[in-house]
Amino acid sequence: MKKCIYCGTGIDDGSVIDFCERCGVGVFGKKMFDTIVSNMESAREKDDLMNNFNETATPPKKWDTSLKR
Repeated sequence: MKKCIYCGTGIDDGSVIDFCERCGVGVFGKKMFDTIVSNMESAREKDDLMNNFNETATPPKKWDTSLKR
């Protein structure tokens, strides 16, 4: 079982987000929280959801630091 990144409450392993609903609504508001969950679930259905903590994940390309202000 995963744990909420904000409060540590247990959340379902199948959850597309890493925080509980109570914290998600508290941080983002109900409307944005629902949008985030909906978009993440759609991405998972399309197999377009990547877990960045996976050892086989491709690391991000180096950030272009020439654009610094």
